[in-house]
Amino acid sequence: MDYYSAQISRLIESLAGLPGIGVKSAQRMAFHILDMPEAEVEKLSSAILEAKRKVCYCRQCCTLTDEEICPICKNPKRDQSVIMVVENPRDLAAYEKTGKFEGVYHVLHGAISPMLGIGPADIRLKELMQRLQGDVSEVIIATNSSLEGETTAMYISKLIKPTGIRVTRIASGVPVGGDLEYIDEVTLLRALEGRTEL
Repeated sequence: MDYYSAQISRLIESLAGLPGIGVKSAQRMAFHILDMPEAEVEKLSSAILEAKRKVCYCRQCCTLTDEEICPICKNPKRDQSVIMVVENPRDLAAYEKTGKFEGVYHVLHGAISPMLGIGPADIRLKELMQRLQGDVSEVIIATNSSLEGETTAMYISKLIKPTGIRVTRIASGVPVGGDLEYIDEVTLLRALEGRTEL
């Protein structure tokens, strides 16, 4: 039985189609939108349409931007010879929040996953290899510690090593505040291997 009119149901269905949004969250969002002043709703819908029309891939690093070259790649203070490879723009944003990385990025927009039918040609590896024709001294692979992330890291490493460019992998291990007894063996091993001098 439908509780809502066709328009409300359509709005809820559209919102529920977004990742991470369940039906209850979609209902709350839909009713919030319906309670908003019309000018605010127009501003929201305009922002969505403008972003969809104007956001594209950075010509250098493949992150999402509304310019030909993103602000990070354009920044003359960034070390263009050190490239950190990440899976998606959210990972880039996470590293930028640390304020410690002074190189540039390359966004793959995915990871190799034979189970899902995603191969090397389906992510931005060709663009990465083209960038390595320039003056690059190190590639830091910062893919996730998942099976797909590890597969992607190994594949990239095998591609780059013959070029003589230094290839490193981010350390992964015990999270701050984590109890050792609850952490899996692979994570503990990576933490041990990635240890640093005190």
